[in-house]
Amino acid sequence: MSDDLQQLESWLTPLINKLGPKERRVLAREVARDLRIANRERIKAQTNPDGTPYEPRTQLRGRSGAIRRKAMFTKLRTAKYLKIKTNADEAAVGFLGRINRIARVHHYGLRDRVEKGGPLHQYARRELVGITPADRERTADSVLNHLSPPGR
Repeated sequence: MSDDLQQLESWLTPLINKLGPKERRVLAREVARDLRIANRERIKAQTNPDGTPYEPRTQLRGRSGAIRRKAMFTKLRTAKYLKIKTNADEAAVGFLGRINRIARVHHYGLRDRVEKGGPLHQYARRELVGITPADRERTADSVLNHLSPPGR
């Protein structure tokens, strides 16, 4: 996957360098917005970037019915928490602040407390933000559409 990103970057860099800083910033914002939408939809579908489904929740306490059946990360996928950050040289999609810690624990499958003062739990790895092959294609198409003259 890393090689594909490097290939895409080496192909797009000369084209993007021909743009002025203002146009690059506009393009970066457009690409980041598309990536945020794609990641939001993927989180909604409860799938990792490689297409595998998220591991289901586990029961942490002895209560019956403690495993909730509703979708995970409903708030995290909103624009309030899934932020985009752009400038003329880069575009980033991710989580900021307190939510970043929660997202990082789930994304990498780390150990954390279930609640303040509660028991430690090893969370399953659920990749919240990532780039799929479809995202790479969408990014390339977005750049080409931005660079093509109007009316074509």
